Amino acid sequence: MKQPVRVAVTGAAGQICYSLLFRIASGEMLGKDQPVILQLLEITPALGVLEAVKMELNDCAFPLLHDVVCTDDAKVAFKDADFALMVGAKPRGPGMERADLLKDNGKIFSVLGKVINDVANPEIKICVVGNPANTNAYILMKNAPSLNPRNITALTRLDHNRAIYQLAEKSGKPMNSIKKMTIWGNHSTTQVPDINHTDVDGSAANTLVDQDWANETFMPKVAKRGAEVIAARGSSSAASAANGVIDHVRDWVLGTEDGDWVSMAVCSDGSYGVEEGLIYSYPVTCKNGDWSIVTGLDNSDFIQQKMKESEKELQEEAETCSDLF
Repeated sequence: MKQPVRVAVTGAAGQICYSLLFRIASGEMLGKDQPVILQLLEITPALGVLEAVKMELNDCAFPLLHDVVCTDDAKVAFKDADFALMVGAKPRGPGMERADLLKDNGKIFSVLGKVINDVANPEIKICVVGNPANTNAYILMKNAPSLNPRNITALTRLDHNRAIYQLAEKSGKPMNSIKKMTIWGNHSTTQVPDINHTDVDGSAANTLVDQDWANETFMPKVAKRGAEVIAARGSSSAASAANGVIDHVRDWVLGTEDGDWVSMAVCSDGSYGVEEGLIYSYPVTCKNGDWSIVTGLDNSDFIQQKMKESEKELQEEAETCSDLF
């Protein structure tokens, strides 16, 4: 039996985590042979609810779950943590803009970045979920100089999965036949869902659907799906976001499938002309607990323009929060 790894989770009494924690404890994220210790962080008023979540986790009798720590102290939650899932953030409600969240959540992530820098495992792997996710990850990275920037990522796997569904529905093909979907850029309405390198049952996706549909329907549909969910249920995506986190970390740790890639927001190395250091979504492959950006893809002028627009938004968000790092 492997030694347990410590998984810190913020916002642990919230809706996303109610769909997330039980799947981590069951082994879906890190493997069926990997014991875990969950270190759960919440604000003080939510600790009662968090204790109830702990009760349910214990009542499931997961063989892989060795301990559950509930706390409102970030130093306790991140102590020696091997993984951090940064779910907790001020939520976006109906009619709210991303800019409304930027400063408030930026302050939270600057503080947490300093704590993680001081008390976590230096090799900790981090997935930022709370929005605006890319910029929150960027702020965290700037406040955690001891960490490897490659280990700080943001979630665009939910967008990736949304894109697969939309293409499957349009093409009439099963979702498991779709490979090499790509999300470029920011987890926002400027993201660039791209099917131009996607395979469907071995055929190029852009030969199966109309290019006008891809540019004018598919791209905005994927980019605005979160707002569509909020309008329908009155709150942000929860179960699908949790599923995206599971997929993101599992593939990062256990590796991507041969002949496929996934979308992750990672620290840019300048690939495709994107400013180095921005947390930007790329197509990546994963092996041995590390990721590699897929290089050499030939993008159209249209896609390149959209990619630059998303980069510009990230640059502006970073500038807005520059006082936090």
